[in-house]
Amino acid sequence: MFRLLPTWKGRHFPQYFPSLGTHYQLYSTSANCARILSNGAEEKNKEIDFEFLFQSCTNTHLAKRLHALLIVSGKAQSIFIGTRVVNLYAHLGDVTSSRRTFDQIQKKDAYTWNSMVSAYVRNSHFHEAVNCLHEMLVKSEIRPDFYTFPPALKACGHILDGKKIHCWVFKLGFQWDVFVAASLVHMYCRFGSLPIAHKIFSDMPFRDRGSWNAMISGFCQNGNVAEALSVSDEMRLEGMDMDCVTVSTILPACAQMDDILRGMLFHLYVIKHGLEFDVFVSNALINMYAKFGKLGHAQRVFDQMVVRDLVSWNSIIAAYEQNGNPDTALGFFGKMQSNGIQPDVLTLVSLASSVAQSRDFHAARSVHGFILRRCWIMKDVVVGNAVVDMYAKLGIIDYAHRVFEEIPSKDVVSWNTMISGYGQNGLASEAVEVFRMMEGCEDITPNQTTWVSILPAYSHLGALKLGMRIHGRILKANLHLDVYVGTCLVDLYGKCGRLDDALSLFYEVPRTNSVSWNAIISCHGIHGHGQTSMQLFRAMMDEGVKPDHVTFVSLLSACSHSGLVDHGQWCFHVMQEECGIEPSLMHYGCMVDLFGRAGYLEKAYSFIKNMPLRPDASIWGALLGACRIHGNVDLGKLASDRLFEVDSENTGYYVLLSNMYANIGQWEGVNDVRSLARDRGLRKTPGWSSIELNNRIEVFYTGNQSHPHCEEIYKELETLTAKMKSLGYVPDYSFVLQDVEEDEKERILMSHSERLAIAYGIICTAPKSPIQIFKNLRVCGDCHNVTKFISKITEREIIVRDSNRFHHFKDGICSCGDYW
Repeated sequence: MFRLLPTWKGRHFPQYFPSLGTHYQLYSTSANCARILSNGAEEKNKEIDFEFLFQSCTNTHLAKRLHALLIVSGKAQSIFIGTRVVNLYAHLGDVTSSRRTFDQIQKKDAYTWNSMVSAYVRNSHFHEAVNCLHEMLVKSEIRPDFYTFPPALKACGHILDGKKIHCWVFKLGFQWDVFVAASLVHMYCRFGSLPIAHKIFSDMPFRDRGSWNAMISGFCQNGNVAEALSVSDEMRLEGMDMDCVTVSTILPACAQMDDILRGMLFHLYVIKHGLEFDVFVSNALINMYAKFGKLGHAQRVFDQMVVRDLVSWNSIIAAYEQNGNPDTALGFFGKMQSNGIQPDVLTLVSLASSVAQSRDFHAARSVHGFILRRCWIMKDVVVGNAVVDMYAKLGIIDYAHRVFEEIPSKDVVSWNTMISGYGQNGLASEAVEVFRMMEGCEDITPNQTTWVSILPAYSHLGALKLGMRIHGRILKANLHLDVYVGTCLVDLYGKCGRLDDALSLFYEVPRTNSVSWNAIISCHGIHGHGQTSMQLFRAMMDEGVKPDHVTFVSLLSACSHSGLVDHGQWCFHVMQEECGIEPSLMHYGCMVDLFGRAGYLEKAYSFIKNMPLRPDASIWGALLGACRIHGNVDLGKLASDRLFEVDSENTGYYVLLSNMYANIGQWEGVNDVRSLARDRGLRKTPGWSSIELNNRIEVFYTGNQSHPHCEEIYKELETLTAKMKSLGYVPDYSFVLQDVEEDEKERILMSHSERLAIAYGIICTAPKSPIQIFKNLRVCGDCHNVTKFISKITEREIIVRDSNRFHHFKDGICSCGDYW
């Protein structure tokens, strides 16, 4: 079976065992070898003689030559020597030769069988390991010992295999052995059977540190961190000292329980027991402090480390990246390279996220190039997904899609990242298209993140029927009670005008954190139900749910849309004084909008001047928008000057200023603003409105003449206009932002996208049935007035969602009370 050593009788034996060094002379002649192999010493002494040979076998090629030597000498049949060869092959990864050698040993003992089982486990041949144990227990007459079961339990691929082995353990009376019991605990924890694992653990007459660690680790791995902390407390009460494994396992549990005090007490324990220099403990401390946002503590632990491995660098980089300090994270990446540490997948994921946060396009290209040079995108889908996410968050969606296409084996995360990337950049239609492509992949199954990514896209488009199909699939997958999926459903129905359905879903999902509350408060706010938003906020506080900064953005926005100035000021006070939340620029922007919409322009301007933060584009944009509504040109010009200093590339702000001049007939000012925008290469975002009919979304642009039903649509509008004029409608030409004749102005008003969508809805739906449309820009005042007349003439409810809020038109009245 094995080829004999060609130098067995020659002088060149050492060339096959060059690592023997000075000891090779013992084996340099056949006479010496014969003397060693034929002496009368005990097998233990023989093994010592061959120790140098076994140690010299650094590959399978040399191992086979040694094996041949042992066969020639007749000593391969020795249980001890034969088992050594079995272990040697297993150590070198040749489990086939291991088994062949095992089969040739005629008289096997428990040690031999144990070695074969361990050989399978060491080389990840788990099914064969379990079969080997079964063969030993059923077919051989060898009684297993305490070392037989732990590796076999590790090899179990199914809990039924583990339970069968557990029965043998119980039958043979090994259940009280500490190593066997600890292995059973490990096995049951691995399959999530925590009650059985804990029962075995509790019944152990003696528990060593490994047993405690097994139970703590089991609870942590199965998400039961409270029980893990309880077991660690019990461990200390019984006088058992924790080691590095215990501490490294329990520190993440403190972060999951949001218990920083306990985490710091464990840190104190680490220092008192001299564990602070262990690299695993230090890494766990860095990660724990990062979860609590205590970057100073994490930094001190990192600085005090004597030895740092790749995990240490990844931990400190991720700590700063996850806590919104991307520049420091990038700085540590540079130091990591200076220390000669090569990055891995986790490093690159943190690096890409840091670059996205820093908004540095040039750095993004550098990171992408760094990854391309090492072919990471082709090798690892995780890295490819990180690059797609990086470009998407930077708003460079074309690059994101290009990288997405380059990923050879896309997983569900790849598709989710691309869908959410389009959604985050306002490209809902593209997100839906990617989702359709994903559904065409047979090997990809949508998961929780898929629904959380695609539902906001349907919300944005107002595609209620398509969203309801997704709702059905979510119900089948039993994910409707998941807080994030459920919240997305609340948002979908709320933003598609089905507020009652949104409220019903809200009461079904868990309401223990602020996520679902924020969604329902926001939904009522955009419908103009500010008082209801305030009632929901008070109910949230009564239920003990802690509001966050998003809660107050939703509340202040709701107050702004409803003209609740006093309520808004109260919320701003509660946020700071009672909830301890420092206002961000978003909160200040909401307050400026609140004052401005209500006509308190000077108060809004004074509020801006007294802000502790430097106003950004959103602040000045809110003031400019208010000045346009109320016709304050002087303050509007001041706001626009400040606005163009901080953001000169946003087309919307030029449109606001241009509209303000147009409203008062200052056409020279209109032309100046348009020329300025044109010189900077900026284009106005075209206005469009959409309506969902027959599972299709029809989109209309202002002045659209290409629709198949174009002639019918304009004929319907002419008929409606005539009826409206008989009821007292007078076109408001101030919303025509062009210096043209009145007849042309009326034609322009008639061709606004929302009127085209409404007329199409009237043509294609049953009489008196409701119509719902969506507009990407703010509804103009004349269209708002026209829609009130149309709702009265057609006896329909017409729901319009524009970029700011919902308008419910019925019987000639709008839910906003003409305040929007």
